[in-house]
Amino acid sequence: MAAPQVIWRNGRFGATSRRDHWWLEPLLVFLGFSAFIVYATWAAFQGDHYTFGPYISPFYSPEIFGSSPHAWFHVDGKPAWFPSFLPFSPALFILWIPGLFRFTCYYYRGAYYKAFWLDPIACSVGEARTSYLGEKTLPLVAQNFHRYFLRLSYIVWFFLAVDAVEAFWFNGHFGVAVGSLVLLVNVILIGGYVFGCHAFRHLSGGSLDQLSKHPVRHKLYNCVSCLNGKHKKWAWFSLFSVGFADIYVRLCSMGIWSDWRLL
Repeated sequence: MAAPQVIWRNGRFGATSRRDHWWLEPLLVFLGFSAFIVYATWAAFQGDHYTFGPYISPFYSPEIFGSSPHAWFHVDGKPAWFPSFLPFSPALFILWIPGLFRFTCYYYRGAYYKAFWLDPIACSVGEARTSYLGEKTLPLVAQNFHRYFLRLSYIVWFFLAVDAVEAFWFNGHFGVAVGSLVLLVNVILIGGYVFGCHAFRHLSGGSLDQLSKHPVRHKLYNCVSCLNGKHKKWAWFSLFSVGFADIYVRLCSMGIWSDWRLL
């Protein structure tokens, strides 16, 4: 049986002959993104309850300036050089990197264009705009900086990996607790996301005319392509995991949750 023909009736926003639940995915993306943005913004400005024992929230790592034992440069309260009219939080020095990396991500662009800007809201659905400028003018031309945020994100991921290793050491002794596994799973999911990035796929071998002549980069390209094929899932799973990791550390620090020792 031939597939039913879908006709896009242009000129009226939301006009379509689609009979499926095309609106469901943009709605879920809107709710998921909104919940994460609200929570992450709140958590970033708290400046407290972001460490517990060997754990540090991924929102705050690496902690460049702070009062916890994880800080590179220890400061009590707000540093003297920090603008007095701004709220101080160690997360403000680092969270902008993964934030802008995700904001300019190729997958996330398509997701939030549909969910927040409704442009386009879905395939074969009438749009509100009458012109198209693409990503060649401000502000969307800034999306081209994604490749640079990618390089910075690998640095951040490295410190998250170090945090995950340190999460298995308690007072100088190896151990396993629920928090250890939470941080480990988080760094694995984030690794799958950043190392499966479309921009990294291009860097690993996509820019070569004859990839087969470069066997090492060919293997790397195939590995990145394997991750890239599930980029959407890596993006969402890592988004949820980084949020949950912060919640876990925060609630343990506040004494609401107990960090069960497994070994």
